[in-house]
Amino acid sequence: MTKKEIDQNLNEDNMKLQLSRLQHRFEKIKLGGGEKRIAQQHAQGKMSVRERVNYLIDPDTSFLEIGAFAGYDMYPDEGGCPAGGVVVGIGYVRGRQCVIVANDATVKAGAWFPITGKKNLRAQEIAMENRLPIIYLVDSAGVFLPMQDEIFPDKEHFGRIFRNNAKMSSMGIPQIAAIMGSCVAGGAYLPIMSDEALIVEGTGSIFLAGPYLVKAAIGEDVDKETLGGASTQSEISGVTDYKVPNDQVCLDTIKDLVDKLGHFPKAGFDRVRLHPG
Repeated sequence: MTKKEIDQNLNEDNMKLQLSRLQHRFEKIKLGGGEKRIAQQHAQGKMSVRERVNYLIDPDTSFLEIGAFAGYDMYPDEGGCPAGGVVVGIGYVRGRQCVIVANDATVKAGAWFPITGKKNLRAQEIAMENRLPIIYLVDSAGVFLPMQDEIFPDKEHFGRIFRNNAKMSSMGIPQIAAIMGSCVAGGAYLPIMSDEALIVEGTGSIFLAGPYLVKAAIGEDVDKETLGGASTQSEISGVTDYKVPNDQVCLDTIKDLVDKLGHFPKAGFDRVRLHPG
């Protein structure tokens, strides 16, 4: 065997080793906050974030995940932030390419770290650049308060998400939001600014301030369901358009909504094959 062949074999072995390490890390990232917290999600009658995405996309199609390694080895003092606490990618829903943004409630209850905001903004940019419908699967406790000074203040931070909501609306890009868990504080604006909003009974809730903060601020005792649960937001406030019994029905409803979306305007002419004579 020549030196060149030996070097080629060594390079191939090294590449396979690096790919194996990458895949091993990715498999760990896919567990989010860990199997124990995924089990807690199931005990609450909720699907895990990746189960939701897999159920939403068309069977036998692939999901192009974006930024899976965002947050890798970041925030060690806070326990880490696998995948930035949010799964983002492009997948086919009823035959139509969509951007999907799904909070991972197993990572700090889906709280927003600085990297979470950047990843969400990138997803919105992709939707705008490619005129793709965007679907938000919301399950988040809001901003990670110990780091809120790094999340809100700058031009490319959290607040720009709402600017993008408005911009996509003006561009005619459909936005569908499903409240499948907590939807709290600043994050509560996002589903309200979407074209269609769904909420899951029993697990979904949306409010700017939770029961404990209401108690501290005005002394009123109110439970989470009364304050911002599915019945309140669907039957009284009108914030949400659909009240659904569970995650599966919620995702099925999203599929039906995407199935009815119209097409974007086209040029108005086609290129055709020229025939002789």
